[in-house]
Amino acid sequence: MGLGETGTVHPASPAGPATTTGPPAGRRGDVAALVRVRGLRVEFGEITAVEGLDLDVVGGGSVALVGRNGAGKSTSLKVLAGVLPASGGAVHLAGVDALSHPLDAKRVTGYCPDVGGLVPRATPWEHLQLAARMRGMGPHWQDRARDLLERFDLGDAAHRVCAGFSHGMSRRLSVLLAGFHSPQVLLLDEPFDGVDPLGVDATLHLVREARAQGSAVLVSTHLLELAVRCCEDAVVLRGGREVAALPAGDLSGEQGAARYRELLR
Repeated sequence: MGLGETGTVHPASPAGPATTTGPPAGRRGDVAALVRVRGLRVEFGEITAVEGLDLDVVGGGSVALVGRNGAGKSTSLKVLAGVLPASGGAVHLAGVDALSHPLDAKRVTGYCPDVGGLVPRATPWEHLQLAARMRGMGPHWQDRARDLLERFDLGDAAHRVCAGFSHGMSRRLSVLLAGFHSPQVLLLDEPFDGVDPLGVDATLHLVREARAQGSAVLVSTHLLELAVRCCEDAVVLRGGREVAALPAGDLSGEQGAARYRELLR
């Protein structure tokens, strides 16, 4: 579903997901979508994890995928990141057909998985060194690396192997690595899970920085308050289906929380 500046959200009907009216799908004003998903379907045997997801995120925009555990948030991000194959639909990232050309799509994305993704016997600095080499980053990558390590309070742990990291430290490093190369599309899956306030602030700063540079940001989280702080728009998923797309601010406060609970029923 396209999230337009003047779009109006209508509740889902029994026949299908919520709809919007506003600018044509894939555009917000004069800005083209860097993330464009149409009819995404993911099946595991007889189980349908995601069914008919439509989604746009424009350059400089941010969208939160919210919903209960098992709603299809992480599964959707895994498909966009090229970790899982789709059973149907279309995914374009920065103009690249991600389902037909997954390697090209990975070149324009930065992905923080919900779990794992780190080499236990490698240090944060070694992770960054490898990422810089694989991404073809210029000679100033070390300046960027040091800045992010300090921001995420990992400077003192830069040369310690990750095997001994706490859950929160590992999450912070995963987010840092996702945004290290300033990708056109930033995908963050549960970036706030088990993270302390300093890590939350560093992640929010990274998202603001990415948006200011014209990147599209897509965040999956079950923490509604942080979804509202992090993103301008939200897509609510239930049972693998989209049930609403609306400004994230509409889910803030007691009234927003009540509306969210109603959407999940």
